[in-house]
Amino acid sequence: MKRQFSAQRLDVQAFAEEAGLLDGRGELRDFERLASEAQGGPQGRTVEWTAQGELLDPRHLQPQVWVHLTASCVLPMTCQRCLEPVDVPLRVERSFRFVADEATAAAQDDESEEDLLALSRAFDLLGLVEDELLMELPAVPRHEVCPTPVKLSVQDPGFEESEPEHPFARLKDLKGGGR
Repeated sequence: MKRQFSAQRLDVQAFAEEAGLLDGRGELRDFERLASEAQGGPQGRTVEWTAQGELLDPRHLQPQVWVHLTASCVLPMTCQRCLEPVDVPLRVERSFRFVADEATAAAQDDESEEDLLALSRAFDLLGLVEDELLMELPAVPRHEVCPTPVKLSVQDPGFEESEPEHPFARLKDLKGGGR
């Protein structure tokens, strides 16, 4: 009989031992930090995710506990080139190796190529989904090709036609007409 696992309180070790599979689709508004990055509100937007547990070297003294995560969403943002709305697709495919505790994760982090997290019997998988999608946000969201032409000039149209005023021309008026 397969166990039922909860994404909010995941027993990571048991999930990996049973090669568990969790997937879900949630409203973007339920991911508060990610929703706060959405321009125009997160209404009608969803986040889709899948997590697969894996136990490597199960007969070894210290088997490796892995969780493979895939997550995606489309986030409405503001194009920094044309200042119009742009839908930014975010996609994450990442694997995490779980170790005994935070100290072990910190000690092995420098030598390890994979992402390390501390084992937990109440791991917040949805928090990890949100964290990973937040890290995928572009520094400068923009369209590949903006839908409206981008004005690249900041100069007024009649600027060059006007005669520049001499910097001391008004001084004469202040002194009483130039006496």
